[in-house]
Amino acid sequence: MAHPEPQYVQRGKVPIGPPRRRPRILLGACGCVAAVQFASICHCFSEWAEVKAVATPASLHFIDIESLPDNVDLYTDGHEWSCWEKVGDNVLHIELYRWADLMVIAPLSANTLAKIAGGICDNLLTCIVRAWDYSKPMFIAPGMNTFTWRNPFTEKHLMLVDELGVSFIPGDDAMAEPTEIHSTVRLYLESRPLPN
Repeated sequence: MAHPEPQYVQRGKVPIGPPRRRPRILLGACGCVAAVQFASICHCFSEWAEVKAVATPASLHFIDIESLPDNVDLYTDGHEWSCWEKVGDNVLHIELYRWADLMVIAPLSANTLAKIAGGICDNLLTCIVRAWDYSKPMFIAPGMNTFTWRNPFTEKHLMLVDELGVSFIPGDDAMAEPTEIHSTVRLYLESRPLPN
C-alpha cells in the first residue's frame, strides 16, 4: 500500500534540515540581594530554551529553590565532584560548558566579577567561566550596592572581562530587570544561528 507524500513534498517544498533545537542556556547566580530575582530569570528563559542553572554558595541565601521552574536543573558546588571517582570520569564544570550555547550570569556579584577578572576558579561557577570557550557568548548582569559599583576596582574588572568578549547588561543602579536580561539575550540569539 502506497503512503501519500507529506504535504510539503506535494507542494514542491523540501525540508531543508532537521527542525532547529531549542537554545541551551546556562544561567549563573552569585551571592547578592539581586539573587532573589533568579527564579524569575529562570522562568523567563525556560519558556523557550533548555536551561540549566548554577548557584554559588552565597547565592543560596537569597534564592528560593522551590520557586525555580521544574524543567531547570540547579547545580551547586556540592555537585562538582560528587559524580567523579577516577581519572577519565566526566567533570561537571566541563560538561556544563560543553552543553551550553551561551551563559548568562545574573546577578554577578562584585566578588565573582573580581574572581573572573583575576582568573580565579574556586567554585563551580568560576570553574565554568575559567574553562569557557569565549567563541560562545557570555552575558553578565552585575548586581551590587552603589558604593561597590562605584569603586575603581569594579571598572577595572569590567574592562578585563570585556577584553574576553563578555557582554555587559547594564541596570540602573541595580541589576537589570529579569525581562531586560531575557530580551537582550533573546534578541542576540534571534540574530544568529545556533550550532546543530
